Amino acid sequence: MNSYPYCVLDVFTTEKYKGNPLAVVFTVSDLDLQVYQDISKEFGYSETSFIYYSKPGKALKVRSFTPTGFEVSGVGHNLLGAISAALLSNMAIFGEQEGKQFVIMKDETIYLSIEYPYDNRPFIGMLQRPATMHASVDPIIVAPAITLHPDELVSGDLLPTVVKTEVAHLMLPVKSADILNKAIPGKTLLRELAATYEFEGVYCFAVLDKDPAFLAEARFFNPGIGIEEDPATGSAAAPLGGFLFKKKYINSNVTYKILQGVKMGQPSVIKFEVKKEGIWISGSAVIIMEGTIYG
Repeated sequence: MNSYPYCVLDVFTTEKYKGNPLAVVFTVSDLDLQVYQDISKEFGYSETSFIYYSKPGKALKVRSFTPTGFEVSGVGHNLLGAISAALLSNMAIFGEQEGKQFVIMKDETIYLSIEYPYDNRPFIGMLQRPATMHASVDPIIVAPAITLHPDELVSGDLLPTVVKTEVAHLMLPVKSADILNKAIPGKTLLRELAATYEFEGVYCFAVLDKDPAFLAEARFFNPGIGIEEDPATGSAAAPLGGFLFKKKYINSNVTYKILQGVKMGQPSVIKFEVKKEGIWISGSAVIIMEGTIYG
């Protein structure tokens, strides 16, 4: 019987029992698909990441799965937590690299920036592609899927729009944080919308005009891959940053913060910065437990 060390981290936070929990399993090579899926189902978190150092790739290799067995790509809490787990466990993941630091997510190279502002806890930036705008969705169509009135959705010139960096998500603006936190996702309707308009999840957000600390508050729903609600979603925060930049709500080369997870009692802070090369998503994580799993 094989055994694998693991740890559980709270991601996009510097405090235990806040942020988005993630299990990270340490392996020595790729596993059979069924093993990935069985372990992810057993943990039951929105995502579980598996990591090992790849000698041929000269980098940390990461794969992530939901409890329903869906393999997740993109740059989000699953990758931030995986990198944090490796660094906090003193894995030498950058020693053979020259120039920019990077990891391999599935088969894709993801570039990083690493700082240590919090008592030797790494603060990690991850580069996503520039955002591209796709289909707009009529508020009348999408409102029933989150149990709101169409008039509560539209905010200024911001309309529901599918935006993609690594992953395409529906950016869904609402008029206030109060409206945001009374939204109730309808699984069937959201899945139908996702199939029709070719996106994965819905990033429902309110711009916080009077809050100097946060640009926006957000909630994320993705029932199609088994995520009813997620307390921190880096793969959706970058498209939101790109969306607001293209709509001239924000500037490039400035760091902004998104607050997520408040409704779930797991507040998370996601930082982003729009730059010429893409969108940087950054944050930190803290280990809350460690152990061994038998695969």
